[in-house]
Amino acid sequence: MDLGLKGKVALVTGAGSQIGFGKQIALLLAKEGCDAVAVTDINLDDAKLTMEEIKKIGKKSIAVKADITNPADVAILIKKVVDEYKRIDVLCNVAGGIASRVPYDQGKPEDWDKDIRLNLYSIMLTCQSVLPNMREKKAGAIVNIGSGSTRMYSHGTGNTYAISKAGVDTFTKQLAFNEAKNGIRCNCVAPGPAPTNFIPGPDKQAMVNMLAKTIPMGRGATQTDIANATIFFASDLSSYVTGAVLHVSGGSVLD
Repeated sequence: MDLGLKGKVALVTGAGSQIGFGKQIALLLAKEGCDAVAVTDINLDDAKLTMEEIKKIGKKSIAVKADITNPADVAILIKKVVDEYKRIDVLCNVAGGIASRVPYDQGKPEDWDKDIRLNLYSIMLTCQSVLPNMREKKAGAIVNIGSGSTRMYSHGTGNTYAISKAGVDTFTKQLAFNEAKNGIRCNCVAPGPAPTNFIPGPDKQAMVNMLAKTIPMGRGATQTDIANATIFFASDLSSYVTGAVLHVSGGSVLD
């Protein structure tokens, strides 16, 4: 099936982790037709590994080191991609993490700020920087990665991670409303538990399997599950969908 991605240029943040959603999303964008997929991560060596796999598929790619909580880094990142490929058609905001595991009631503003900057402020910065290019073309697809923790109250509301991701939900809807007139769509994929670096400890799958006992479909999410949902929003299959938050969580969130 033609997803309408042929010839397009995509940028995926947080694509360095070799077990993360970002890498799988970047590879699937390349496989499904994007002409170029730029990747970024704070760890350049890891981003280069993903870049090389994209090139093996036969597509163009560059890897850029960037701290996406830093406005100067984000501006340089977007400029490098646009200078290289002249445009950005698809932006996938995947980078994020649990920056502070201090419970909310024991935390200080500087603890809360870490999660909010990493998970919300960073997405606001990348979107702000890419919008001029998309507005000029009157087209663009933005996909933000949120979190099922915003609706799974036993999985995160004790710290500011879930709170910051709830901000991503609201920002997605606001941006979708404001940019629809410019031909830009913005949607959000909210994953359930998956064996990525969000799970502490060496045996991530074991932890996901334990959490899966509470999930109606009986298993955790996979990187491919999240990539498939992200590609749907990035592609022409969802050309009349904007402002949506899709929970990919095996029925653990019914919203």
